[in-house]
Amino acid sequence: MTTATPPVRHATKRAATGSLLGLALGDALGFPTEFNDVPSILAKCGPWREMELPKRAFVSDDTQMTLAVARALRTATDRGPLAPEGLLPPLRAEFVEWYVSPENNRAPGRTCLTACELLQDELRPWQDASQIGSKGCGANMRVAPIGLAPGLDDEQRAGAAQLQSGLTHGHPTALAASDLTAHAVRLLAGGAEPTGLVGLLRSYALGQRTRYHHRWLGDLWTRSQDPSPEHFIARGWDDCLAVLERLGEALRRPSPETDPCLATGEGWIAEEAMATGLLCFLLFPDRPVTALRRAACTSGDSDSIACLAGAFAGAHTGAGAWPTAWADRVEHQGELAALGALWDR
Repeated sequence: MTTATPPVRHATKRAATGSLLGLALGDALGFPTEFNDVPSILAKCGPWREMELPKRAFVSDDTQMTLAVARALRTATDRGPLAPEGLLPPLRAEFVEWYVSPENNRAPGRTCLTACELLQDELRPWQDASQIGSKGCGANMRVAPIGLAPGLDDEQRAGAAQLQSGLTHGHPTALAASDLTAHAVRLLAGGAEPTGLVGLLRSYALGQRTRYHHRWLGDLWTRSQDPSPEHFIARGWDDCLAVLERLGEALRRPSPETDPCLATGEGWIAEEAMATGLLCFLLFPDRPVTALRRAACTSGDSDSIACLAGAFAGAHTGAGAWPTAWADRVEHQGELAALGALWDR
């Protein structure tokens, strides 16, 4: 039996608005620096602490797919309590719509493209479209809305986070990292102190380690070579626990001027994107813009690292975290603000 998480008090800081805008701002800041090493970024942008948002602040597939998850979640919760049979149809439809959109030209990941192409066949079980071998960061760079939506209990949040991952990225680490990312966003939106966050995440991961959400995932695990669903999901949580250990070590000896990817990974895979985004946020918990700049000036998947750092920073600080001149010109600002306002109520 699950218990509901205490309601988040968004009224003053507007955590949902801050997190969604932060995610998009990080994406737009990191999009031009993705695939560049740090010396190249410094040569192009100048000192990292002075990086400016491009005047035309375009986002990548990271924000596009976050909006897809957010719209599907809004549709599902408008119809009643969140359940897999209510979330799956709009989520699948949103992913397919993203796949066929002419705007799907922002360096989308191969896993998402392959899975979404297969999801077009409405008779195909979604588990057969899932890329069971992929734990790319596309699974969890889009999961923040599930950590922000009010009224979900722990089982709904974990199940929904893993389901939205599973439609494209079926590897157990992608599932676990998505769950853990949504949980981190929820904790920060609810007022958790950054100094204790890694410990809270580690405790959560240990508690979830062998819990397979049959109701949400169905027989996804059978596409792997694992002997049981518990063995399958434990592999994912073990990867997350290992990277949390690296994150904790990096925070014990913080080095803000060193490329964060050297400590927690380049972010191309789910658990490393989560950890490196968290590292950038936790190095500067009260300076959200600096956290975004640090995340965008990294040698790995800079837009995904920065969008996750922005989601964490915005959930913690709220809508006031971001300069108005930045927030007003980021692509999709209106829809992000509207979704944030809906959940901040």
